[in-house]
Amino acid sequence: MKFLVMIYNDDSLLQELPAGEADTLMRGCFKHADELRSNGKLLDSQQLEAPSISKSLRVRNNKMTIVDGPFSEAKEYLGGFNLIEAENMDEAVEIAKQFPWSRTGRIEVRPLKDLNEVRRALGV
Repeated sequence: MKFLVMIYNDDSLLQELPAGEADTLMRGCFKHADELRSNGKLLDSQQLEAPSISKSLRVRNNKMTIVDGPFSEAKEYLGGFNLIEAENMDEAVEIAKQFPWSRTGRIEVRPLKDLNEVRRALGV
């Protein structure tokens, strides 16, 4: 079963870390990711650029609106993700708990839907 492990950052908490600790945490993440990848649990992993350079698109009443960045009210923002393979939610959470980013934001673990099942249900 596939799960998306989403890493949400809070810049104010990241900035409170002692000098060099964010780099130390990131090195630990790379080590953990390499171990997960070698045992077939990590399928993909990416870090996202800052939200300040993103665009948000929305259509309402057939009119497209494009704005810079995400919603400004959001304190936490999606900073990266890991696509993992796990037997169930419990194992997925155990894998996610090994990443340190819940200290400086939060980690969300969400199962992926099988799009082939969705296609079959829709007759596509």
